Amino acid sequence: MKPDVIAQRLKAEAYAQGFSAAGIAALGPVETADAYDRWLERGQHGQMEYMARNREIRHDSRLPEPGMRSALVVALDYGGREPAGPVARYARGDDYHELMRDRLRAVHARLNEWLAREVHGRAYVDTGPLLERDLARRAGLGWFGKNANLISPERGSFFFIGSLVLDLELPADQPFESDHCGTCTRCLEACPTQAIVEPGVIDANRCISYLTIELREGIPEEMRNGIGELLYGCDVCQEVCPWNVRFARELSEPAFAPRASIAGKDARTLASDILAMSQDDYVTAFRRSPMKRAKLGGLKRNAAVVLDNLRTREAREGGQ
Repeated sequence: MKPDVIAQRLKAEAYAQGFSAAGIAALGPVETADAYDRWLERGQHGQMEYMARNREIRHDSRLPEPGMRSALVVALDYGGREPAGPVARYARGDDYHELMRDRLRAVHARLNEWLAREVHGRAYVDTGPLLERDLARRAGLGWFGKNANLISPERGSFFFIGSLVLDLELPADQPFESDHCGTCTRCLEACPTQAIVEPGVIDANRCISYLTIELREGIPEEMRNGIGELLYGCDVCQEVCPWNVRFARELSEPAFAPRASIAGKDARTLASDILAMSQDDYVTAFRRSPMKRAKLGGLKRNAAVVLDNLRTREAREGGQ
């Protein structure tokens, strides 16, 4: 089978598996390596020490899995039209990592069938030393927005990215070279904690997603007011983006629908529920949920901050 036919069939199979977009990228030196190094050197990764591990390997997408030459890069929408709430849209349903890896492995299995041999490859979904956003731009899926998200002109930015790296030399799609943010600065202006310190650069130490998910200690006092009613993660810089206002998609993947422990609950109700949870309650409510990353202690910490913010706001409004 010719390489161009393999590439087309891989993308077609990705769509058949339920992915929202797919492209082929050549592996090699990473164009954003210098920006990544500067981000680390400034300490803008906060306590995410895993982001600094395997630093040299992240500089070249051929290195995480020796012998790889091309990648099928995919996107999967998670419902940008869903209403705002105390939990970021991506975390309301089941964990995307396992779901996407299983589907990428299914694509890989189909490739082996077509070629009647075992093709060496590996699926990545946020879990290895691979700068997948860089690969996605190289595969033609979008450009880097000023909020540091990959933005597609067809679907905005409410989507996950995954990759299947392969030891095949495949014709690559045209990289996305243009930037369609123009002079817009809505994401920078809307960030509640001013975490977007310059276009395309996020200081994790100020980012609500980092503070409510990755940080393992108490949230700094000066950051708590900015968190407002956001209990887990933050979508503000995506919500205000004109490309999402116009092109974000409806939720179509059942696995990402809000689970019963979250669905329809406002910040006060959800925070109160979490503060009352036992460890057993937590395990039951958040089985296979992305929210388990913060652990019960982290969720209770976040819930306490949210309730304190609500009380402060109500006291202020009551005094007016």
